Amino acid sequence: MKAVELREMTLEELRIRESELAEELARMRIQLSIKRLDNPRQAKTAKRDLARVKTIIDEKLRAAADVQQGPEPGAEG
Repeated sequence: MKAVELREMTLEELRIRESELAEELARMRIQLSIKRLDNPRQAKTAKRDLARVKTIIDEKLRAAADVQQGPEPGAEG
């Protein structure tokens, strides 16, 4: 999934996607350890997707925290 598509999702949808990817990656790691994974690159792709989702969740949380705090004192030009 592309980052642009993920940024359009809500925080709740991202958290659901994060848990799905974590479960999928755990299954892939088990299959990889017993040599039953057809395409080992799938694990690498899932790992990157999970990192991408976590990064976007963090971005959204930071943006929400910035909005709640308001502008910094003395930040006016």
